[in-house]
Amino acid sequence: MTLITSRSVEAAQLQSLDGAVQSQSVVLSEQQIAQVSQQSLTAVMVWHGSSPWVGAVTHGAKTEFTKLGIKVLAVTDAQFDPAKQVADLENINALNPDIILSLSVDGTSTKVSYQKAIAKGAKLVLLSNPIPGFVQGRDYVGIVTDDMFGMGAAAAQLVAEATNDSGAIAMIYHDADYFITNNRDNAFREAIATHKRINIISEKGFLKEHETSNIAAAMILQQPNLKAIYVSWDTAAEGVIAALRAAGRTDIKVISHDLGVNNLLDMVMQGNFYGTVADRPFEIGQTMARLGAAAILGEQAAPFTLVPFDKVTKQNVLGAWQKAFKTPPPRLIELALKQQK
Repeated sequence: MTLITSRSVEAAQLQSLDGAVQSQSVVLSEQQIAQVSQQSLTAVMVWHGSSPWVGAVTHGAKTEFTKLGIKVLAVTDAQFDPAKQVADLENINALNPDIILSLSVDGTSTKVSYQKAIAKGAKLVLLSNPIPGFVQGRDYVGIVTDDMFGMGAAAAQLVAEATNDSGAIAMIYHDADYFITNNRDNAFREAIATHKRINIISEKGFLKEHETSNIAAAMILQQPNLKAIYVSWDTAAEGVIAALRAAGRTDIKVISHDLGVNNLLDMVMQGNFYGTVADRPFEIGQTMARLGAAAILGEQAAPFTLVPFDKVTKQNVLGAWQKAFKTPPPRLIELALKQQK
């Protein structure tokens, strides 16, 4: 995740995804695939950072580009630094790619560099983050993203399961202006409000992942009757798990988003981590590549294309991992599951 500017949760509003379609609807015909394959097209991926999740997006895109006969010229990692991403964009502009897949660290900083590539005819497909002032269909093809509202609601369902639909909970939310996390967190907040016997009695925002451990430690001191804590994403939840272990609070369950080996191991071993909501990064990359190719053929994309998600608990963790990454689950998780039988 990238942290941009501090903001209050009161200012965060659910943003509309009007006109969104599901990723399953993005399909190229055999004739279209043949047309694309005959054009000797090139593509680049200009990413915000690196992680197993980004790696799965890249793998999905490369797999699809290979099928379409499109050569990948470069894959860059901005290390969550807007200045580095600008430099990355300037370098790839010299390659004159036909298709660019990208998540912008900071749309304001990178906008001009994207415009240079667009002016040369490159088709830009965005991952998750809009770019201020860009018009869909003119400046970029479309945005491929999570079903943020569905994921937030699914996290609320996991909290209800973990607490038997009753009791006091806490929320550790992302206190930065960031499209995905803001929408997921607020969708969770709206969904949990429909569970009348569950009450959020403590809320605190964070900017950096390492802050969540101290936040959780303070919460459980001030509110010892907590039954569950929602955290914006997986690696941020690791600090919460550490704080709960240090306090000996095995009774408090943690619910989050995304798949990380450390928390999944804790979940499988019946620790604090109860469950998570995971998107499918391989399918995100695959869909972005298809949209880029379709744009070359003059096809109009929807403003947003949503990728499915899965509610993940101990019972379905192996299948969810395979859906997300299209790779075998980590051996550690498989062994831990066997030990629990």
